[in-house]
Amino acid sequence: MRQSSFVIDIEFSKQKELIYISHLDVVRLFMRTFRRADLPLVYTQGYNPHPKISFKRALRLGVKGNKEKMTMYCTHAIDIKSEKKNLNALLPKGVTISKMVHRRER
Repeated sequence: MRQSSFVIDIEFSKQKELIYISHLDVVRLFMRTFRRADLPLVYTQGYNPHPKISFKRALRLGVKGNKEKMTMYCTHAIDIKSEKKNLNALLPKGVTISKMVHRRER
């Protein structure tokens, strides 16, 4: 059975010392931050469920990223403005979310 979800596009930057962390560490960083923010994320089905998030492209190690894009799926709508502020407070220095927008699922 397919679960309905709200799609949220996120634009973020990776600067300063955090350019030296790998893409997998960035994925873990966001998963941990979303969990700390208690966001209503959609989880994958199966033996080892994990949050359903996807990144447009992986940055190489040592490369700055100003307009990196990712998508997360939530079970219900969230207040974009307050959650963006909350997430930026939880993220380490060097990673900031610049834009969050709801998108209709295809």
